[in-house]
Amino acid sequence: MNITHLTPDAQGEVEWPSFDNDKKAVVTLGAFDGMHLGHQAVIKRVVELAHQHDAFSVVILFDPRPAFVHSWAAKHEGQEPDEEQIDAEALTSVRERLRRIESLGVDQVLVVHYTLAFAAKSYIFFLGRLTGKLGMRTLVLGQDAAFGKGREGDVHHVANLAAATGVFELDVVDDRGPGEVRIPRDFKPEMPTEWGEPTDPLANASKAERRAWSKKHQAKAMRAWSSTNVRYLLAHGRIQEANAILGAPHAIEGEVVHGEERGRTIGFPTANLGTDIEGYIPVDGVYAGWLVDGDKRWPAAISIGTKPTFSEKTGLNERVVESYCITDDWIDLYGHKVRVEFTGFLRPQVKFGSADELVAELKRNVEETKRLTATVC
Repeated sequence: MNITHLTPDAQGEVEWPSFDNDKKAVVTLGAFDGMHLGHQAVIKRVVELAHQHDAFSVVILFDPRPAFVHSWAAKHEGQEPDEEQIDAEALTSVRERLRRIESLGVDQVLVVHYTLAFAAKSYIFFLGRLTGKLGMRTLVLGQDAAFGKGREGDVHHVANLAAATGVFELDVVDDRGPGEVRIPRDFKPEMPTEWGEPTDPLANASKAERRAWSKKHQAKAMRAWSSTNVRYLLAHGRIQEANAILGAPHAIEGEVVHGEERGRTIGFPTANLGTDIEGYIPVDGVYAGWLVDGDKRWPAAISIGTKPTFSEKTGLNERVVESYCITDDWIDLYGHKVRVEFTGFLRPQVKFGSADELVAELKRNVEETKRLTATVC
């Protein structure tokens, strides 16, 4: 897979590459945050059509996420975030998205630095560039995709443009998943209060109860396969539901640093991640999962907590991620870039009355981690 990084100029223009005058391209575009099953369905269709028509399969990947850029600008008098700012709401890093895209067999990825000037271009102008420069013969979109100035380039308008010009075709993929879900507007992370994997509060609710819950929480309908839904689930400890949408365990990455080493004193030494963590950190609590270092992986009980320290890079309080590897071997991971994968929620963060009570609970967490990771490899 060939990766090309593109930066728009001050007017939002992009110097699009030319691949081959004798070969057309099948294209899709988006942030693809999380690379969930909906994203995978769209990209698989791109690859399928490219093979059918002997064309290039092309993914245009926006970085940073458009939602992050527009949100930052709204809060900072129209200024765009600089490279020092961390998008704490991003489910996955660009590197992880590229890895997943490559696994689907894509030929070309164009990583476009998303700017406000670029966003101000109309969808008609944008599609004209894709047909003229990339030789796009087919554009593949999900059902609720929208792009261009004011997000006017939705499926309806793009279909009309394709029919009117005859220059390209639009192929629409059902990327919604199993029905709709209700997600509270402007939700915040909320740690579960009970032990064990949280359940859907609306699982057994009647229509009247669902309406009352939606009204109380100002919930909006959203497709099940969406990055927002995954973010909402992770923010409430519902790991297994999130993983089902992602098609793989949710993961974060970071460098192992020296911590306070309190766990070592009670027989549970942990690998602590530094403050620059890539990927969306689930809500505070203790989780079962895996610690991965290159081709080595260990089952791990993972603790996540929040410090009172404020981070200017994320605009949020700093988070602490500690992983206790379940192994009899001594491992030294200081300075290593590792991956932490989540398979289930174990319990909330609570204060124990004594060290003995804490140790007893940690032993139970280890046994539950063994059970959960034995079924999810």
